[in-house]
Amino acid sequence: MIVQFIQYIGCILTAAVGALSLFAPNKIVGFTGLAAQGPRGITEIRALLGGLFIALGVGPFFLGNVAYTFLGVCYLVIGIVRLPSIFFDRSGSGSNWTSLVFELFFGVIFIL
Repeated sequence: MIVQFIQYIGCILTAAVGALSLFAPNKIVGFTGLAAQGPRGITEIRALLGGLFIALGVGPFFLGNVAYTFLGVCYLVIGIVRLPSIFFDRSGSGSNWTSLVFELFFGVIFIL
């Protein structure tokens, strides 16, 4: 029961990141470190971060358990890639570590 509640919260947070990226792409720079260079970059932030994260966040509510598992795998892979990247790229900012913890935590929670 508690795991399911945490899964719902994770989905809502995922979709919220997508909504922020879609509707306010210039405001995510502090959160992600990404800044659009011109209209094309803004479109990419809206489409990829916005559209994809909204789909990943709301998908499990419509598609069921397999979508939760898929979302968990997505988050785990993102976290697994992020960890060595933090060291290789010397990007150990607080937001990067926070993202890693979020990704690994929800990766496991979604797979449960």
